[in-house]
Amino acid sequence: MKLWFERGAWASNKARQKIAALKPQEIKSIAVVRHAALGDMVLLRAFIVELRRHFPAASITLSLVSNYTYGAPRDMVDRVHTVYGSDQRSVSRREQIKRMKELGYHDLLFDLAATSRSFWLCLLNPAGFKIGFPYRAMQRHLIYDAAVLRSDFRFEADTMLDMLHLLGCATRYPPDFSLTEEPLQREKPCIVYFPSASTAEKCWPADHFSRLLGELAVMYPQHEHLVLEGVAEWESIEEIIAPHRNKPNVSEMKATDLHSTISLLKGADLLICNDTGIRNLAIAANTPTVGIFFCTIPYRYWPRYGRHAAVFEYDGSIPPVQKVLASVKAILHREDE
Repeated sequence: MKLWFERGAWASNKARQKIAALKPQEIKSIAVVRHAALGDMVLLRAFIVELRRHFPAASITLSLVSNYTYGAPRDMVDRVHTVYGSDQRSVSRREQIKRMKELGYHDLLFDLAATSRSFWLCLLNPAGFKIGFPYRAMQRHLIYDAAVLRSDFRFEADTMLDMLHLLGCATRYPPDFSLTEEPLQREKPCIVYFPSASTAEKCWPADHFSRLLGELAVMYPQHEHLVLEGVAEWESIEEIIAPHRNKPNVSEMKATDLHSTISLLKGADLLICNDTGIRNLAIAANTPTVGIFFCTIPYRYWPRYGRHAAVFEYDGSIPPVQKVLASVKAILHREDE
């Protein structure tokens, strides 16, 4: 193999010599480090799909952290290695290091986490070639053989695939996330609203969601308008849906297991939500989305393919209802064309 870049990546002085000694068909073992929440786990699926396609003889090990395992693509890998996370603070440092070393040697190691824990994991385990995407230049020199540039202005799934582009792997576009669940069939076309997020600070105000729901229910009477409630107590949708329970095309549902949620999203015409893992699920399911951003950067989770909109203000303030409404109408109009 060779490294396919001029100035868009970084490589150590010995990297080209090391990669030249590796042949795709001879790669027998690959480690993928991904320590992240549900939304990031979903995007990882496209990366693993391409690993399988370009390195068919390789066994793939996925390294997780114990406090972030929900939604991990266990179905796509041969082995799962889990290090101790913030939910296991009582574990001794000795045991933590021992568990990290259990990752073992691999022909290729991809660090898709770029955290302090993943840096130690890479340092403690040998590999034929190590690739990461750290923000700091010093970390590249200390830990990896090569690195790609990680930008807040590029869709995260594309950035991960850049690691394979660096090796000359021609990946498919748009990415294939290989979600196998069947779409949930409903009597009417459906718009799903998910007003929650990982934290309350990332949530668009409930009264804004309620006003949007009311306007869209009248504007699109042939659609079912389904408000999806999260599992935590603070994720109640009562304030949002209470004024609209008398509308025949407005309904509510509690989010349950991951597979049911994916089926629901696959069968929907549109998802309207905050910056949340549920939006990444919809993106991976090829369902149009309107994402509402005001305290997080939109570009890392805004694919520029398909029918997806990111609504945000220049000054980072909370987007008004009419701006979100305009994006919804634009997305649904494109679907009708």
